[in-house]
Amino acid sequence: MHPDPQHPLTQLAKEDQDLVLELVLRGGSLKEVAEAYGVSYPTIRSRLDRVIDRLRAIVAGRRPDPLAEMLARLVERGEISIANARAVRDVVQRRAEPRSTPETETGANR
Repeated sequence: MHPDPQHPLTQLAKEDQDLVLELVLRGGSLKEVAEAYGVSYPTIRSRLDRVIDRLRAIVAGRRPDPLAEMLARLVERGEISIANARAVRDVVQRRAEPRSTPETETGANR
């Protein structure tokens, strides 16, 4: 059997593929994966969440979000908490949303 280069799993980085493999071989136990990697459960949960986000982006045909990737790496290294990373992401997303003005709300363009 030859790997399908278009399959979403083959498009992941090797470290992400290794994590998925380890998770499957350990019967889906994040606790056992954390022990195998020598890290905490929240660290493995964070890594897995990042892999899930990457897979969703691949399946949807989107590129990974660089901000989300950076925040995930910071959480993994313990440089920022998950709550603070989410707060940063939320602030950036709110700032990126188009702001409505009275003119755009009424549809009046002069």
